[in-house]
Amino acid sequence: MAKARKDKPRKPNIFMRIGLYIKQTFNELRKVVTPTGKELLSWSFAVFVFVLILMALVTAMDFGLGKLVLLVFG
Repeated sequence: MAKARKDKPRKPNIFMRIGLYIKQTFNELRKVVTPTGKELLSWSFAVFVFVLILMALVTAMDFGLGKLVLLVFG
């Protein structure tokens, strides 16, 4: 039983793990590419259109299901 504990690798202490996390976070942030103004505008427009399409779809389903419920129960 004692031998099984010796073979197990030890975890670094909490401060070393926090430091490693912060280091890895900064390394990932260095990889981030900032979009140009044109890219930002085009992606914002695409998201806006997508949200409008989803709103129209949900509204149509709401009205359609509401009419169906009134037809069945009303």
